[in-house]
Amino acid sequence: MKTKLALILTIVFSLVISGFKIVDNTWLTQKNKNYNLLYTSTDVKNLMDNGIVFVNNFFGATYNKSFDVIIHPNRHSLDSTWRKDWGMPDFKSECWMVASGIATKLDIISPITWDKEACEHIYSQTKKTQQLITHELVHVYHGQLNPSPDFSKVEGLDWFVEGLATFASGQCDLTRIVEIKNAISQNKIPDGLDNFWTGNLKYGLSGSVVMFIDKKYGRAKLKQLLPLTKKSDLLSVLKITETDLLLEWKAYMQNL
Repeated sequence: MKTKLALILTIVFSLVISGFKIVDNTWLTQKNKNYNLLYTSTDVKNLMDNGIVFVNNFFGATYNKSFDVIIHPNRHSLDSTWRKDWGMPDFKSECWMVASGIATKLDIISPITWDKEACEHIYSQTKKTQQLITHELVHVYHGQLNPSPDFSKVEGLDWFVEGLATFASGQCDLTRIVEIKNAISQNKIPDGLDNFWTGNLKYGLSGSVVMFIDKKYGRAKLKQLLPLTKKSDLLSVLKITETDLLLEWKAYMQNL
């Protein structure tokens, strides 16, 4: 049954991408300037357009290529796609997982269904909903500039990939900053960057380091880091050791 469903979805996506418009409570397509929107009954075009404008303003540039935005009607649809994309036939997403972005596409459960289909995300929290979508759009932008479009071949840079999206989308907010300041004062910070994208503080940890890099080196230098795939190369471009980077980051955070 799962194989048959995956085949049906593949056929539907192929028809939509080829330019056919499928109706009667199935997949529809809408071509836009930067992306093709694929959806069923929910169109979140305004949230996507707002996010794209935000990303363009942050980086001072637009996307290199067009990409697909697929609005899934439920978690089952999203999981079916991720199983195929990731080669994990038995994968089942956690309830907080609602979206993913890579160079070629953004998959997301329709935000209007989050109250039923997800946990930790509430559609009526408009600002957070917009920031989450912008977060994934940053991944799309980043992926289009990186030799590993889906980030599967980056080494020691999970913290940078996710930290960039967290910071650029506005998710590195006061609440997260206070959490990190408290963790620093209580000496509860991981020993190295490789462990920053772990645990309950991973968004704040990773996002605040990228925020510090942006503050210390400037937006132009931050953009130079987007094509990199190794932590050692990033540190080389910044001309700093990991130890010194973390020491300066801690001092920066404590002074906020």
